[in-house]
Amino acid sequence: MRYGLETKLSTTEVLNRAAGYFGEGGLGLEVTSRDECCISLAGGGGHVTVTVTEGDKTSIDVETREWDYQVKKFMADEL
Repeated sequence: MRYGLETKLSTTEVLNRAAGYFGEGGLGLEVTSRDECCISLAGGGGHVTVTVTEGDKTSIDVETREWDYQVKKFMADEL
């Protein structure tokens, strides 16, 4: 499933929140890659990839398999 939204947060803030929420100390997924615009995490038979594009507003694209409920909660609570 793919989700999108806009936020006033910076790219770094979004990626750090995603790492904390889905990664170690959060849901425990393993970070499989991270760079300046995206982070990918995997575990539990699924994955979460967060891609951020900055412009007038920060656009966030989240792709997931098996973690839909948690992604929706992350978008509502953290962003």
